[in-house]
Amino acid sequence: MRTDELDFDLPESLIATTPATPRDSSRLLVVSISDPDRLEDRVFSDLPGLLSPDDLLVFNRSSVMPARFRGSNVETGGAVEGLYLHDAPGSGGEGTGDERPMWVAYVKTKRPRVGRRAGLVDADGNPTQIVVEFVEPYPSEGPGAWVLGVDGGGGMGSSEILNSVGGTPLPPYILSQRKARDEHIDDASDRDAYQTMYADLDDPGSVAAPTAGLHFTDRVMSGLSDRGVSTSEVVLHVGAGTFKPIDAERLEDHDMHSERCSMGSALGLFEGGKPDKGRVFAVGSTSARTLESFAGVQESGGNVGDAIDTRILISPGYDWRWVDGMVTNFHLPRSTLIAMVASMLDVPGTVNGIERIREIYAHAIHNEYRFFSYGDAMLILP
Repeated sequence: MRTDELDFDLPESLIATTPATPRDSSRLLVVSISDPDRLEDRVFSDLPGLLSPDDLLVFNRSSVMPARFRGSNVETGGAVEGLYLHDAPGSGGEGTGDERPMWVAYVKTKRPRVGRRAGLVDADGNPTQIVVEFVEPYPSEGPGAWVLGVDGGGGMGSSEILNSVGGTPLPPYILSQRKARDEHIDDASDRDAYQTMYADLDDPGSVAAPTAGLHFTDRVMSGLSDRGVSTSEVVLHVGAGTFKPIDAERLEDHDMHSERCSMGSALGLFEGGKPDKGRVFAVGSTSARTLESFAGVQESGGNVGDAIDTRILISPGYDWRWVDGMVTNFHLPRSTLIAMVASMLDVPGTVNGIERIREIYAHAIHNEYRFFSYGDAMLILP
């Protein structure tokens, strides 16, 4: 499959820089796998009435870390910006005794080199005692990734340090559009807005939000319960590679990123395979990747109770095992996320998923839906 088939032109004015208020007032475009002509413009608060009793919604309960950090070169004063990805292999990240936390992070700065040090500021720009040292490049995470030694934490672990110096890891397209529109929003507001209502704050691990879940509110959850719709949760810690554009000319040649996932509270429902009652809806691509990854584990005779690192790439031609439908946002062009949605809409011999997703996105653009992380949503019905 050619990567340019996943491309589209989007007016920058449709890139959402803030979420809808309230969250469930975002728009919802309803489509159907079995009815290719269905394009229904609704509001997200309508979701419960669009589902059937005994349907199951599966959420990703991973919470977002304040993973973005800023500072300046200790020697030159030059700006340093970074995104924490995870602790370096072999580093416990505890910062106890003589051991300092070691981070793997994407870093943007002029002429980075081993031994350089940068003092970090907090989310409001105030100086802190935290200093990072460039230890070595980390090419397995791609260009710009480094191992950083973290000093000045006074025994704090990585999570505590990030809570003191980190900012909300908003995607670059939101930050650039805010700058272009001269919008100024404080980090405390984003830290609340860029977190799902059901996120487990005791289990941080994501450097990007599972954004399809941002639309849910207490009102929607109550409506689902009243409707007889069940809910459950998996865990996938979202990595920066989720939104990475595909650089290869063909999708099959893309180096798919790895993300850690487990079945969470959904384990009891899927231990014996797909539930035989109702339809399964994944809330977002991360929930879909988790469920389909563990469907593969089960088919191969593995234990679905174990946590795994998944590199599953879902594209047209994929045979969906456990997921019947999806709640999802509108995704970046040339991304694996669009390929996944096109795969769900693909009906061999009847509907070309790529052509279908082009029609759906053209409708959304024409009707000025808001796109990407803080944007509107789509419901894919079986």
